Amino acid sequence: MSDLIVVGFDTPDEADKVLVKLAGLKKEYLIDLEDAVVVVRDEAGKVHLKQSLNLTAIGASSGLLSGALWGGLVGLLFLNPLAGFAIGGAVGAGAGALSGSLSDYGIDDNFIKSLGETIPNNSSALFVLVRKVQPEKVLAELQGLRGRVLKTSLSPDQEKRLQEALSGVTGAAPPPPAA
Repeated sequence: MSDLIVVGFDTPDEADKVLVKLAGLKKEYLIDLEDAVVVVRDEAGKVHLKQSLNLTAIGASSGLLSGALWGGLVGLLFLNPLAGFAIGGAVGAGAGALSGSLSDYGIDDNFIKSLGETIPNNSSALFVLVRKVQPEKVLAELQGLRGRVLKTSLSPDQEKRLQEALSGVTGAAPPPPAA
């Protein structure tokens, strides 16, 4: 089961920087992201979404391949496989791009927009849907990033540990008073 984590930041570019850091951790197999979206609210209060997955491009490429294959096979029936390949590829790419742009994957866009409206102007938020994570190593990498946990499906203990890592606070007890 995936966990949703939403972290708010005070600057418009901080969420992008954290997403780049998470992408590096993904390459090290420390975190498995199902979906990630950066929300930026500009000075005028307009909300901008930056999806990590471009579904239109994914749909177009898969449609191109399947359309070209089927077009080539149908073209063989009419003794013109190259025309079938070209026409099938074009129709498949168009249909795939359309289906990709109409589909929603991962985090619900309406939820993202509604929560994005609550962050202050000239700030950002990072929405991540995490499949698997090595919590100790990832929290160590996120230490002191100065973010606030806005919403999460984590347990209260996990949420507290994440907020402590983001704020730079450790769970250690304060030192005893000097005598």
